[in-house]
Amino acid sequence: MAKISMVNRELKRAKLAAKYAERRAELKKIISSPTASYEEKEEAAIKLQKLPRDSSPSRQTTRCALTGRPRGVYQKFNLGRNMLRKATMNGDVPGLRKASW
Repeated sequence: MAKISMVNRELKRAKLAAKYAERRAELKKIISSPTASYEEKEEAAIKLQKLPRDSSPSRQTTRCALTGRPRGVYQKFNLGRNMLRKATMNGDVPGLRKASW
């Protein structure tokens, strides 16, 4: 099990990313715009830097839905590798079974 504080930190990051998504998109649009002046782009870049770090979606990590483990998480199932194996063995994941040859 992951520490509760780490799982809560990820939830906080997700909330901040959702809250600032529109503002970040507007600023990035100005920065990448070919018609904007250099001063406008510079001002937009400074505003983007002043936003909270955790509002960036790239700072989020996928975590296992059951244990909170940050590594070895399959996005399709939202489970860590060991929990996915347990669920597969119990037959909880339809269409997935252990390979044997």
